[in-house]
Amino acid sequence: MPRPTSAQLAYGSSTVIFSTLAMLLLSQTSSGLGIAVIALAALALGLLVAMTVPLPKSASAAAGRPAEAVRPGASVGSGSRAESVREPAGP
Repeated sequence: MPRPTSAQLAYGSSTVIFSTLAMLLLSQTSSGLGIAVIALAALALGLLVAMTVPLPKSASAAAGRPAEAVRPGASVGSGSRAESVREPAGP
């Protein structure tokens, strides 16, 4: 299992904190069971948010498909291969 990124940790932690506070304030519960249920719901929500944060482009591109080799000086997308390769001029 890959390590979580800093963005995943930040979003997940802030979701847990703010959703716990919001649910406690809105429900106005004072029982131990109610607080435990709210805490578990906030943890589940934080985990869901952390797992749905998109991965950085470099990591997702490397995991999804191999990188394409591009030669320096070759033009991309226009003309044929013979036109994009330029030979050095002779003396």
